[in-house]
Formats: sequence, C-alpha cells, structure tokens
Amino acid sequence: MAQGSNNNDAFLGSAMQFMQAGQNMAQQFMDYLGKNAGQGADQPPAVDPQALTALQKQFMDQQMSLWQAMLAKQQGQEQTFKVAPEPGDRRFSAPEWRDSPIYDYLHQAYLLNTQYLKQIVEAVPANDEKSKNRMRFLARQVSDAMAPTNFAATNPEFIKLALETKGQSITDGINNLIRDFEKGRISMTDESVFEIGKNIANTEGAVVYENAMMQLIQYAPLTPKVGTRPLLVVPPCINKFYIMDLQPENSLIRFMVEQGNTVFLVSWRNPKEDMAGATWDDYLENGPIAALRVVRDLCKVKQVNALGFCVGGTILTSALAVLKARGEDAVASLTLLTTLLDFSDTGEIGLFIDEQGLASREATIGNGGLLPARDLQNTFSFLRANDLVWNYVQNNYLKGQKPQAFDLLYWNSDSTNLPGPFACWYMRNLYLENSLRVPGKLQMCGEQVDLGKLDMPVYLLATREDHIVPWQSAYQSTRILGGKVRFVLGASGHIAGVINPASKNKRSYWTNDDVMVDADGWLLAAEEKKGSWWSDWAVWLKPLAGDLRAPRKPGNTKYKPIEPAPGRYVKERAV
Repeated sequence: MAQGSNNNDAFLGSAMQFMQAGQNMAQQFMDYLGKNAGQGADQPPAVDPQALTALQKQFMDQQMSLWQAMLAKQQGQEQTFKVAPEPGDRRFSAPEWRDSPIYDYLHQAYLLNTQYLKQIVEAVPANDEKSKNRMRFLARQVSDAMAPTNFAATNPEFIKLALETKGQSITDGINNLIRDFEKGRISMTDESVFEIGKNIANTEGAVVYENAMMQLIQYAPLTPKVGTRPLLVVPPCINKFYIMDLQPENSLIRFMVEQGNTVFLVSWRNPKEDMAGATWDDYLENGPIAALRVVRDLCKVKQVNALGFCVGGTILTSALAVLKARGEDAVASLTLLTTLLDFSDTGEIGLFIDEQGLASREATIGNGGLLPARDLQNTFSFLRANDLVWNYVQNNYLKGQKPQAFDLLYWNSDSTNLPGPFACWYMRNLYLENSLRVPGKLQMCGEQVDLGKLDMPVYLLATREDHIVPWQSAYQSTRILGGKVRFVLGASGHIAGVINPASKNKRSYWTNDDVMVDADGWLLAAEEKKGSWWSDWAVWLKPLAGDLRAPRKPGNTKYKPIEPAPGRYVKERAV
C-alpha cells in the first residue's frame, strides 16, 4: 500500500507540474503577443476573460482525467482517457513511449499542453488574418521545440539506445553535433554519397553559353527526331536546378528530352561578394532574356517554348513582359510550375516578410550585400520544423545515427545565397506590395510591364499541399495572363508534387477546362486522374514543338561547348 501510495503521489506531482507548465507556456506566449501584436496599428481587443477561464478549466480537467486514466492503467484497468497525436505526427510511434507509464503519461501531457496553446491562440483576437497566422506559426514553433522527443532526459528512445550501446550512441551523437557545428547546419543526409555530375545531375549535355550570372546548358538529344522549336527551362535561383535532374528515373529534365524536345536550361550562379550588388533587372537581362536570345540564335527560330519553376517562373514571366514591352514575342508557349504571379496569399513564407523586417534588410543589404544561404535554408526548414529540424536533432545528436543517403535531402542542403538588392526588391514589390499583378505598376529593365499582354498559351501547374505556393494563389494567374490557360492541380507538395515521374504512375492530378470559375469552384468540378501530370503536360506541349527534324549535338560554331553538363556554376557551394 505504501508503495502504491508513493506511486500515486509521484504521478499527482507530475500531473501538477505539467498542468503548471502548460499554463506557464500559454501565459508567456500571451505576454509576448501582448508586447508585439498590433505594432504600427491599433491594438487588438483584449481576450474575453470568460472564454479564457473556460479554456483553463477545460485544460485542468483534461490533465486530471489523464492522470486518473494513467493510474487506472497502472492498476491493470482499461485506460478511459487518451490523447492521440495529430494525423501524420510520428514522434511518439516507438513502443518505448507506451511501455513505460512515465513516458506514456509524459508524451500525452505534452500533447494536451500543445492543444491548450493552440486553443489560446484561437481565443486571442488579431487585427487581421496575417497577424492570426503569425500567432499560429509562432505557437507551433514553441510547441515543436518543447517536445519531450527533443531532450535526452525525456526521450526513452535515447535512454534505451544509450544503455544498449553502453554509451556509444551518446559519443556518436556528440561527434555528429560537433561536425554540424563546423559546417554551420544540420546534416540531413550522408553527403559523401553524392557528387554533382556523377550520380546526380548527370543528364548528358554541354554548357553552350555563360555570363557572370548563369550558364546555359543544352542537353543532348535522346530521340531520333526532335521538334524544331526548343524548350528553355528557368529554374528558381533560390536553390540549385538539379532538383529537376536528380536521378535518371525521376529526372524531369531527362523526361523533357525523351519527349523529343531540344532542352536548354539556365543554371544560376551561386552569388558571392562580386554579385552582391545584383538587382532584379540584372537577373532578368542576364538570365531569361540572354538565354532566349542565345537559344533562338543557336536554333535559328523566332520563338521557343519556355518553362519556369517556382520563382524561376516569376522571373521568366517578368522577362517575357519586358520583351513584350519592347515589341518582342520570343515565346510560343509558357509553362509555369508552382509559380506565384499574384502574391495575395503567400502561405507561411509571407509571415516572415513585414514592413519592419524588410526595412531592416533594405538598410543593411538593400544597396549591396548578400542574403546568406543559411538564412534561407533555416526559413524553409522551420516551415516544417518537425520533419526538417527536430527529426535530425533526435536522430543525429540524441541517438547518434548517421543520416541515410537521400538525393532530395542532399539537394535541400545545397542552398544558395541571394544578392541583397535582388532579394529586397523581390520581397517589397511582390511579397509585400503585390505589384506584379497590376498592369503598368512596375518598371523592369526600363519598361512598364503588363502580364495581361502575354497572350501565348499557358500551362499552369499547382500542387494541392504546397506550403510555399498555395494552389489557390497559383490559380489566380488564370486571371492575370492574357493567353489561353490550362490549369492542372497535382497531388502532394511543392517538390514531391512536381517531381512525380510518369513512369512510376504514383499519386494523381486534377483537370478542369473551365478556368472562369473561382478556385473552389474549379476544384469542385475537376476530374481526378491517376498518375503524373508529366504525361498530361507532354500531350499539351507536343503540338507546340513544331515540325520534326533530325537532332543535332549541343552547340554550334558560334556557341561552342564550354564544358560538359551540369557545368561548374551548379557545383559552387555557399560559404
């Protein structure tokens, strides 16, 4: 009896501590919001005290119910109250979290604290939806960081492995931590396995042109006949192009070539100090505009097909608007993959961009300087902190494990710098002020641009679970561009939804020819089709590729091959 009483007292003490911890976390968060919410605007109204009292009572009742349920479980009775993780949350899936009553209680109490914090956030009034979303994001960061999985003393998987390895896992974890400190970033994969140009980014081709900002790659043909109209690909400059050319079996670039296209690709240089003054206009002139001039000259055609991915699509479309203002119709068709032209809703990325923070950036790097790759990588990683941050803290440092070799995560760790003037212009004019969608509002390369004057046929792809380019925002491009638009919605997210090989026949996509309805109406009437959007796009592009002819090797007498693909620019790492 005495032992049972002691156990009960221990559980009760723990329950009280977790209730207090949850209340403290919520109160500190509210204090923070009270100091920081509404800066530069009217303060939001105070929290309804009755609603707050009701939440506190509900939280305490749930904690007591959990404590009583755990005591009943200890005594061999059925546990009548359980707290389950949200769907997709695998942090507590290991049996150690349930085998021990202490850790079983610990992780469920944490989940209750997390739920309570979310409810507090929803109860706090906000000036606008962006302010509310910023609160939700911050609350999620706090909750994720405080998870018991992240700490040695509260992670039973760490303790079990340390005992089984007689402490070797602890030693290995410390060594992993030291190596990552030296690199300045968390290791997500075994980087020693991959080499650009050897086992990733190895589609055959040659660099046929280069300037200080980019190299232009022409890929070798893979079919006995090719279309006379080439295809120019403009990837994002925020990361490396080889996400589109990882392995032969999932290479979008190789697929394009296999469809009988003569494919050219812009490989952006990773900016160093000599590019610290580069502007948005510099990227347009020396990127797509220069590439279009070379491709048309080399292939002896008046027009090419063009494809842009993410911010590469925004840059490409802006460049085409500049050329249109100059009286040039350089492109016969335009494909945009997960691209924003209307920045009304930018998802969680937009939460990082506000007037105060941007003004600070403009003062420090707006006229010259670099936005470090590390800052960009950290921003994107914390959008999915449990998957891209804390997961590796647990595996690499607590468990001492070596990350597995994964090409996608190698690419994810190979970040790029951005020139300060380019980044600040992009954030202010597009993310903050959303000026690109307004005809004639922006001047680029000395021209007033109007995207509505771009009247070529357009293929727009968005992905349903994209947390960087919300699909409803990508859909708004149907209202901006002047040509006939085919909008397709792919399954999955920003990367997996795009890099979805047709040969694997995975996932699905949705089509609907009626783009006059709003986004919700479009999806309601859309038809789901199994497999990859790649096949749908290939059918759409084929009649736009021109007559068939015999293929030619990369380059010609004027544009002689400089070096084999993928070139040296893509191999430069940020420092």
